[in-house]
Amino acid sequence: MQIDHENVQKWSASSRIFHWVSAVLLLVTWLLMLAYGYNESKVYIGLHKAFGMSVLFWMIARVINRLFTKAPPPLPMPKIQVIVSQLTHFILYALLIAMPIAGLLMSVYGGRPVDMFGLFEIPVFVTPNRTAARFYNDVHADILWPMIIVFTLAHIGAAFFHQWVKKDKLIDRMK
Repeated sequence: MQIDHENVQKWSASSRIFHWVSAVLLLVTWLLMLAYGYNESKVYIGLHKAFGMSVLFWMIARVINRLFTKAPPPLPMPKIQVIVSQLTHFILYALLIAMPIAGLLMSVYGGRPVDMFGLFEIPVFVTPNRTAARFYNDVHADILWPMIIVFTLAHIGAAFFHQWVKKDKLIDRMK
């Protein structure tokens, strides 16, 4: 398969911005949870929740952008790689929406509103229920988080494989 390395067609500017801001938001959210694990300050968990909800709002906007933005033509690759790539992206999108929803439900079922950087608050909109709060905690931390790690690493690993093994400039499409 011949690849024109000079004229790699990029994703739209909006898609590239959504991609990289999503990555930064996810990283910051994770780092805040890590910081909270070392120092159980309410500041860290509060910021973790606010950034987590920001991931949700950002991902909703990202899905809307994706629906209205044309993707560049796929690079030449075997059909199975195209299918795995599309499935991985779909699952990542779903996880990055489900994760903050589970975190929000954990908080509100625990009777705790979510402060959004002091700008506004997402109130407790359900009757507090410790069993439900524990359930959503388990979903958030024990199911969705490991899945996000696995699919994010698969995504990054595939990008690096394309960039350095196949040398097809795949990463250039998202720069």
